[in-house]
Amino acid sequence: MENLFDKQMNKATVFQNKDIISPHYIPQKLPFREKQIDVITQGLSAVIHNSKPNNVFIYGKVGSGKTATVKHVLDHLEEFVKKNNLSSKHCYINCRSHESKYKVLLKALRTFYPEKDFLGYSSSFVYEKLLEYATTKKAHLILVLDEIDKVKDIDELAYSLSRGNDELQGGSITMIGISNNLIFKEKLDPRTKSSLCERELVFNPYNASELMQILSERCVTAFKPNAVTQGAISLASAIAAQESGDARTAVMLMQRAGEIADGEGVDSVTDVHIEKAKASVEEEIIISMISTLPQQQQLVLYAIAQLTLQKRGIRKVSGEIEEGVLYSGEIFETYLDLAKKFGERTITSRWYRQYINELEMYGLIFVTNSGKGIKGQTRLIKLGFDAGKIKAALEKELLKLVN
Repeated sequence: MENLFDKQMNKATVFQNKDIISPHYIPQKLPFREKQIDVITQGLSAVIHNSKPNNVFIYGKVGSGKTATVKHVLDHLEEFVKKNNLSSKHCYINCRSHESKYKVLLKALRTFYPEKDFLGYSSSFVYEKLLEYATTKKAHLILVLDEIDKVKDIDELAYSLSRGNDELQGGSITMIGISNNLIFKEKLDPRTKSSLCERELVFNPYNASELMQILSERCVTAFKPNAVTQGAISLASAIAAQESGDARTAVMLMQRAGEIADGEGVDSVTDVHIEKAKASVEEEIIISMISTLPQQQQLVLYAIAQLTLQKRGIRKVSGEIEEGVLYSGEIFETYLDLAKKFGERTITSRWYRQYINELEMYGLIFVTNSGKGIKGQTRLIKLGFDAGKIKAALEKELLKLVN
């Protein structure tokens, strides 16, 4: 009897190296991020002169290459440090998984002291141990805090790490904060902000032509020769550009399209497969996108989903009710109530309008100005996807605020 995996081994496939078309793969070359690479490299170059680099805060939407760019630069720094026998180490920390000062410091210590376990020790002990490592090793420590806005006690963490340098007899501690939230710093305490001495860098979303080049370069090594049509690459790029310029979305579409082509037993990925992939990965993309939204934006979207599920709608002058269509003002009022419930500071109406614009850009909602048949002038908003699924996904994220 043939082994099940022998059958898979002998099965025809359009892929040559499927890992390269995975959203988690970091390529050697990062097109259209040369300027950002240069800025980060210059900022960290103080290490090679045995000085402390400035803290760096990086902002940008999901899939704009922030994390990949930072890791790319740090890989080069690590290679340079080893070659020149310098004392510098870095630690990457995903703050979605390590969402408190204590967990961040513990993760850092596990990187710098791999042979020891500090779980159970107090926060102050762990903090002092980190300072001790920098001092005794005369090491310049670089902590990469991805999704830094997810840290609940971020003021305390940022202030402690920045002021900790004043206590060091040698070495230093530098933060590279990465966030999808463009107004993240506005939430920080003024005392914390003044202590950071940071540089800021914004990553703009990719456009369709940039995504097309990124996909084209990946497809050369990810797929077998001539296994992907130009139409497939163009369509995947256009869809991803329309849904906020997210390179990960483009890559996910292409990967799933290849899997669909394999399932059909054909030797070429076409735009038809991209269309099928879009329907297949749409929910996965949406849930992933929702999980990375800033908390305030999650609350705005939650308000829209909640009101939609309550069968709210607008009444036209004719008396007809149009279900699922909401007034911008009622969403804002519901958002204010939700922010209070979850113990979050509220944003102003100006930032609320900005968040609505961004949610529309992501394709999560539809926005139009009221016209004939509607009393007054306002913006009308309708959810773009199943309200129940969006509400359930958001509740998983927002529950973290009260735990």
